[in-house]
Amino acid sequence: MTAPRTYPHGVPCWIDTEQPDLGAARHFYGALFGWSFEDARPGAYLVATLDGRDVAALAAAQGDGPTAWNTYVAVDDADATAAAVTAAGGSVTSEPVDAGPGGRMAACADPGGAAFRLWQARRRPGAQLVNAPGTWNFSDLHTSDAGPAGAFYPPLFGWSLEDLGFATMIRRPGYGDHLAATVDPGIRDRQADVAAPPGFEDAIAWLAPATAGEPDRWHVTFAVADRDDAAATAERLGAAIVAREDTDWTRTALVRDPQGAELTLSQFTPPEPAAAG
Repeated sequence: MTAPRTYPHGVPCWIDTEQPDLGAARHFYGALFGWSFEDARPGAYLVATLDGRDVAALAAAQGDGPTAWNTYVAVDDADATAAAVTAAGGSVTSEPVDAGPGGRMAACADPGGAAFRLWQARRRPGAQLVNAPGTWNFSDLHTSDAGPAGAFYPPLFGWSLEDLGFATMIRRPGYGDHLAATVDPGIRDRQADVAAPPGFEDAIAWLAPATAGEPDRWHVTFAVADRDDAAATAERLGAAIVAREDTDWTRTALVRDPQGAELTLSQFTPPEPAAAG
């Protein structure tokens, strides 16, 4: 067996969504991404797997809040980090609590109101397969004002925000070294082959401007082999295709699932390297 993928403090490590009809969500995401499911808490929390590895989870909704995907950030100490969230001007909407033997979690919001969660891993370190078709690719912070976010997150998680011109990359310096030493020894060579931006091995998220009327939020993107095929499947399963976009690096579709959670499907289409000579 290979060693599990682990996540240093400050690296997003897990995603889940709370859905009013857990059975319907299981059908939709299983058919869309080819996921299988493990009943971590029967009737309440389903861990999704692909090729036998944890990739995400579906939970039964509690309360009447909007249906959405949640992003969890790995922390060394959930209680200490929750206290730091409050001290930095954010809020703790659910105090730290043990989530069974898997770990300890807390729910928080940044000063702009974007919700995120903390995860102190024990038995479950986080997603074990990422960036492959049908798995989590990135989480993006959509905000109407990057200033407060830029002041809040870096001291909390050790992040660096870097304007690349076409987008703002969020890095956790040293994460590329961690990946190279653990589960991805070829990460730098592979990224050099597609002329990835400097420091991309440390990229853990993106900062994006919120659209008009959009609240500050964390948004989840999944990798797919073919954007149009995946979007057609989502639509056939009852989702709505909100928008499509083609860039130099990706072909994406913004999707609203049948119960209202939004996600992006992203096909990686890097530019061809310039010919030598």
